[in-house]
Amino acid sequence: MRIISGRFGGRKFIPPAKNWPTRPTTDISKEGLFNILMNTIDFEEVTMLDLFGGTGNHCYEFVSRGCTDVTYVDQHGPAVGFVKKLSKELKIEDCITIVKSDVFKFLKRNTRQFDYIFAGPPYPLPNLGDIPDILFESNVLKEDGLFVLEHNPDHNFENHPCFLKVRKYGQTRFAFFAHAAK
Repeated sequence: MRIISGRFGGRKFIPPAKNWPTRPTTDISKEGLFNILMNTIDFEEVTMLDLFGGTGNHCYEFVSRGCTDVTYVDQHGPAVGFVKKLSKELKIEDCITIVKSDVFKFLKRNTRQFDYIFAGPPYPLPNLGDIPDILFESNVLKEDGLFVLEHNPDHNFENHPCFLKVRKYGQTRFAFFAHAAK
C-alpha cells in the first residue's frame, strides 16, 4: 500500500495483515476518490472521520495533504495498534485521534460533528445498507459536510434522500452523500 500524494506521497507501508478482517481500498480506487476530493475539500481546513478505519489508509492521505484533525475508528485491536505505530513513525500523532471502538457504538456516544466522513465497512457486514441512515441519525456530519461510503455492487443507494452520486472503480463503489436540502 502507498500514500498517493502530499508530504508523504509515494511512501509505502505494509500492514501485518495476517487474519485481519480488513479490506484495504485499492490504490486505483483510492486515487480516483482523491482526484474527486481534491476539487471538493480544503484538506487543511477540514475535520475528517474515518469509520471502519482498518489500516488507516484514508487518514494518512488526509494528513499527508495537510489535514490536522483526523479521527480514526476501528474495533480490531491489531489494526488499531498498527495505526498507532505508523502514526508515531510518521510523527503525526498530534493530527490523528485513534479510537478503538465498534463504529455503531461510537456513533451513538459521539457528540462531535465532522466536515468529511469516510466509511469503508467490510462488504459482508449485515447492516451495511443501513449505514447512511445510522450516520445521518447520529448527527455526526456537519450541515455542509460530505459523507462517502465504500461498498460493492450488491448495494445501491441512489434512492436515499441524501444521495448525491456514485463513482465506480471495478467492484468498488463510492457513494457520496450530503444532508438533504430543506
